Amino acid sequence: MHVLCNNAGVSGARGADNISLQDWRWTIDVNLMGVVHGIKAFLPLLQSHGEGGHIVNTASMAGFLPFGFGAYCATKFAVIGISEALAIELEPQGIGVSVLCPGWVATHITESRRNWPKDYGAPPPRSIGPLAEQIAELVRNGMQPSDVAAMVLSAVRDNELYIFTHADMRAPLEARVDRFLTAYRKLGPAPQETKQ
Repeated sequence: MHVLCNNAGVSGARGADNISLQDWRWTIDVNLMGVVHGIKAFLPLLQSHGEGGHIVNTASMAGFLPFGFGAYCATKFAVIGISEALAIELEPQGIGVSVLCPGWVATHITESRRNWPKDYGAPPPRSIGPLAEQIAELVRNGMQPSDVAAMVLSAVRDNELYIFTHADMRAPLEARVDRFLTAYRKLGPAPQETKQ
């Protein structure tokens, strides 16, 4: 089976009060447009083989559970949406889609400023502050990438849409879903379906 993994990402670790438009642009260009370009470039190749295939897009639990740093979270929400839509579109072609939504993983994402392209202008200073330091510590002590890779491989084999890595994030995710349902219940009971 041919598998495409769209996995590039940068942290975009700045709050709304000190993030520049260039920082927004860079975060969107890598985290969101990187997935878009990967799909655009490689989906036709998967389709040309005529034997299915699978696409794995890396999002984040930040796409379900925002923690601040809106640019990063916005791009991860978007990657989840693209993946869900793509799964619907590609199912008739036998091409599977998974969206990886990891929690804290021991990568170098907090050092992503080292790859700041010159055409974006001068790189902003490294993000500092209690939240940035807390996130850096969580990443340093995060799950090993090889453990996440094993989960991805299993999900691809089983054609699963969502790949979650951290069981301890289930409760806040369920609480978020409950907030949606509580807001929706204000509309009153669902209308009865008309019998034909």
